[in-house]
Amino acid sequence: MAAVDIARAHAQAVLRVRGLARAAAALPTAVAVVLLAGRFTGRIGAPGASDAAGWDAARWAVCAVAALTLLVAGLTARALRRAVPPSTPAVPLDRAEAPELYRLIDELADRLDVPAPSAVALTPDCDSWLEDVPSARPTAAPPQPDPAEPAPVLVIGSPFLWWMRAGELRALLAPVVAGTAASADPEIAAARRFLRRLDACLDSGGGTAPGLGGGILAAPPRPPRRGPAALADRVVRRVVRRLLGACRGHSAELERSVAGWASEQARAVDYGLRIAAQEQVGLAYAGWDRLLTRVALPAWRLGRHPAHLNAGVVSALTELSRRDRLADGYGSRLGDRPACDLLEEPGTVDRAVSRLAADLFFGRPAAGGWHELEWADYPAEVVDAGWRAGAAALQTALDRLAPQSRPGAPTLTRLLGRLAEGDGELLAAALAAQLARTTAPAPLLEPDRSGRDLLVDHVTAMVCCAAVDTAGGAPGLDWLDGPVLLLGGVRRTDLAGPVAQAVEQGQDGPLRAWLDAADVRLEKPVRL
Repeated sequence: MAAVDIARAHAQAVLRVRGLARAAAALPTAVAVVLLAGRFTGRIGAPGASDAAGWDAARWAVCAVAALTLLVAGLTARALRRAVPPSTPAVPLDRAEAPELYRLIDELADRLDVPAPSAVALTPDCDSWLEDVPSARPTAAPPQPDPAEPAPVLVIGSPFLWWMRAGELRALLAPVVAGTAASADPEIAAARRFLRRLDACLDSGGGTAPGLGGGILAAPPRPPRRGPAALADRVVRRVVRRLLGACRGHSAELERSVAGWASEQARAVDYGLRIAAQEQVGLAYAGWDRLLTRVALPAWRLGRHPAHLNAGVVSALTELSRRDRLADGYGSRLGDRPACDLLEEPGTVDRAVSRLAADLFFGRPAAGGWHELEWADYPAEVVDAGWRAGAAALQTALDRLAPQSRPGAPTLTRLLGRLAEGDGELLAAALAAQLARTTAPAPLLEPDRSGRDLLVDHVTAMVCCAAVDTAGGAPGLDWLDGPVLLLGGVRRTDLAGPVAQAVEQGQDGPLRAWLDAADVRLEKPVRL
């Protein structure tokens, strides 16, 4: 059986579940109507008959069951009508903003003999998929047959556009675009709509649908309800979970079959180049992850969002290909036309996607909003400012731990003395408590850091500040590792070990030796 036939078979199975649910809701009412009609026509339990009392009792019981079933069915139908399937946050890309990209996709769809996507959007993620266009919310008009859905939106991971070459992007998107054929199939489209409504119905109440996907961000849950409304919600959610349970296997097989169908259709389009493009996907993911967690995250913590993350990932991946022998030869691809050349204004689009990445992975700053940051300003506005903020926080913890009659001078001599006396645990606890008081819950990319990890970071920050102030050091940016210290124009990578020994073991000898070799003056106050 062809993949398309298997997909349709599973779609039909999902629709049968929907049909059986409707039949189950209508059956008690149908039986009640028959019993009532029999009573009024005298054919079933006529008055005066010997079995009239038994039939009357049956009628009352069936009518009660029918009323209850209709109530549950009505509540479930209303919940499904009101449920809004989640959509993935993305930056819409109009045809006027990327005519060449749209032309490439239209030509690809024409060659695959499938409907072209209705629109294109970019997401700050290393993936590409089809996002179905949300249908209008049903009205009170009489039900109509399920129409074919409009062509879905093609969502493209933005790092692909900047890192991949135009030919590689075309090869990578071929099986994705081929999936638009499934949206034109009425049965598959209807099954998907039903599943999305069920999924969204649970999400709108704060739950998650097992095994049925959803967008990056779901709609915020409703506030808890009490009394009869809460009971109705529990009943509806139980019904929806049962329906999802009945559909789960068919839903997974439906999407697997659709993916196989799309892959078969795309096999004849740039198949050899697609293998090379898949290698670039892994490389792009590695570079994007490093850029976000080690370069963008320190900026986001300070309320600044780099304006050109996607241009930055090219620099990061170029650096990775230079350092990693496994990436030999990848840098030579940079002579080919990049896919971002298919955009009219790559810089403007990069700004929009970079802002979305900041909102999505970190969350908007509590006060002041985002400040846009150019890469040239990163060392001064992020690296140096971050070190100064970390040193100031550490100085506050020192003053609370060991108050002095004039405020304590922020010197390395005082800090190393406290560490040597075994106050590392107390300082770590003070920093952790201070961070908990001043920050919101950790965002998506923020790692869980122990108090000791925080102390290592803050001691490193104070050492770097002292090196800049007294030894001619300078803040720098490494595309793969983020903030770095430069001494004599050379990146110093040997500071982590001595700092860890001083923090974790109270042994400040190695750190003092490092500071002495770097000509850092321990007694001079650090500028905060």
